[in-house]
Amino acid sequence: MTSDPHPSGETLIASVQRALRLVDIVVNSSRPVTPKALATASGLTLGTTYNLVRTLIREGYLAAEPDGLVLASHFLGLHEEDASGVFLARVREALNDVAEGLGATAYLSRYTDGEVHLVDIVDAKSSPRVDLWVGMQSSAHATALGKQILAELPAEERSDYLSRHSLDELTPYTISDRRVLLQQLELPAPAVVDRQEYAIGFTCLAVPVRAPSVTASLAVSLPAHTDDDTDSAAFTALAARLRGIANRLSLRLGGDRFGQSAQ
Repeated sequence: MTSDPHPSGETLIASVQRALRLVDIVVNSSRPVTPKALATASGLTLGTTYNLVRTLIREGYLAAEPDGLVLASHFLGLHEEDASGVFLARVREALNDVAEGLGATAYLSRYTDGEVHLVDIVDAKSSPRVDLWVGMQSSAHATALGKQILAELPAEERSDYLSRHSLDELTPYTISDRRVLLQQLELPAPAVVDRQEYAIGFTCLAVPVRAPSVTASLAVSLPAHTDDDTDSAAFTALAARLRGIANRLSLRLGGDRFGQSAQ
């Protein structure tokens, strides 16, 4: 272990400084970070980065996901709204719960700066993700993720959003009539659904994630034939389980409990 002299005469542990530098990069990243990207961003060698990452994972500061590193258990209790990595760590934990517990690919979108953005996806082994051929900013009206957020927005913000975005017909099932879309958004339901409106062959359902400064939606995608009857007991049960995970995520993000009956 090496140490670096500090101008004040204090002895600083270089390996600790390097490890903290890696954590800081992950804290401020909105996406999982690969070890190679960490090495590049930190200026460390790949070998040193791998050694530090292994230690940080073992001690519960970082967690290895298939697409990179995210913050782990030591950070999940923090309330740092400005830290992208903290937000992503909480989101990734919820998406993993959905993918593993419900056996469906999980998605989360968020409303920021007047637009709907896709934040993260976790694939379920038995349920492939929807091919996202049109970006979320241009397809909120055709996706359960986007429609759930539109349903949550105050009427004035919703009208502003729709005035700035055309309701393009992405499939024969897409709702392109603004009046019809608004009527659907007002209907009470256990979850917001898109029935092959974004992609043929897929039905998606979404529930809200509510917390201070956070308007988001959590969703799953399913082969369309497995969820044609949205009035079925199976659909209601699936929506309730999804809502339960969304509730827990809302709490981690600082929100109050809602939807008690869905627990």
